[in-house]
Amino acid sequence: MLIVAATESELCGHDGVLCGIGPVEAAARTARVLAELQPDAVLHVGIAGAHGIEPPALVIGSEALYCDTNSGLVVARVEPDPALVEAARRVLPDARVLPIGTSGRVGGTSGCDVEGMEGFAVLRAAALAGVPAVEVRAISNAIEEPDRGRWRFDDALAALADALPRLLEALPAALV
Repeated sequence: MLIVAATESELCGHDGVLCGIGPVEAAARTARVLAELQPDAVLHVGIAGAHGIEPPALVIGSEALYCDTNSGLVVARVEPDPALVEAARRVLPDARVLPIGTSGRVGGTSGCDVEGMEGFAVLRAAALAGVPAVEVRAISNAIEEPDRGRWRFDDALAALADALPRLLEALPAALV
C-alpha cells in the first residue's frame, strides 16, 4: 500500500510519497512513482476544505472530480476502487462518503462540498497505471473562509494521524 500526500505533514509520520501541491505536480509525480514502484494500491490522504462540514471530519472520496475544466474533451471524473472504499468505511464509520473536487486554486471547485488540490490527479494516475486507489481527506476549513488563521490544520492533521493506522491495516486486506 503506497501512501501519497501533497506534504510531509499530511503523511503524519508514515512512509509515503510526496506528490506536491496542485493537480499538475501531483499527476506527474504520482505517475513517475507508480511506474517505478508498481504498488498494489494507493491511499491518497490530505487535508481539505468543505462546505457545511465541520473540521476535523473525515471524508472518503466516492469519486474524484477535476473542476478546472468543463470542456468535455478531457476526463474529469475518476472513481476509487470500490473494495478500498468499503474497507475505509468499515474502519472509519463516522466518515462521510462524498465526491471530492480537485482544483489548482482554493475555491475552484464550485458545485462540490469537499475540495482538495491533488485527489483527481493522484487517482487518475493510479487508474491509468491499473492500480486501485482511494482518497481520504480530513476537513481543515470552510471553503469560503478567507481568514487562513481560522483554518484548523492541526485538528485535521490529528484526525488523519488517528485514521491512518486503521486504514493501513484494513485496506491491504480488501485487495485479497
